[in-house]
Amino acid sequence: MNPWFERRFDFSFPVDLFPNIGARLRGTPARLEELLSAPAHELLTRRAEEKWSAQEHAGHLVDLEPLWLTRVEDYVAGSDQLTPTDLNNRKTDEAHHNAHHRQKILGDFRAARARLLERVEELDVSLFERAIPHPRLKTPMRLVDHLYFVAEHDDHHLARIWELIHTAP
Repeated sequence: MNPWFERRFDFSFPVDLFPNIGARLRGTPARLEELLSAPAHELLTRRAEEKWSAQEHAGHLVDLEPLWLTRVEDYVAGSDQLTPTDLNNRKTDEAHHNAHHRQKILGDFRAARARLLERVEELDVSLFERAIPHPRLKTPMRLVDHLYFVAEHDDHHLARIWELIHTAP
């Protein structure tokens, strides 16, 4: 089973923690760039046990940015449920991220994350308390919880990238 899908989340923190969460989200592109800056292409694209390579994990972060932004719009629209995702991650599997140059992946991620943060920063602060059910977790998530979820997802993949780079045989 995928360890991400086994995670449980505690969304009991106050809404006023958003600046901390925003700082994490803003810092992810720099942390990803640091991780991918030095290793050889062969190391970044090496697959272990038929699972994603480090570069594919980075590409997956790019692939999910439109979902995160769509879910922000779900809060703006007052949707009944957050937009579901493809739990099989076909977009990442079909993207062939190992064939791309790392700088393209990094640039695409930085630009997409900037769009997400720009949109979030335009919103009225009252929206951060609005709760909408998450389709997989089956629990209401406030907008601030959704952004925390994104930051946790980032860290999950950054940790996996670090592990693939630093524990390669």
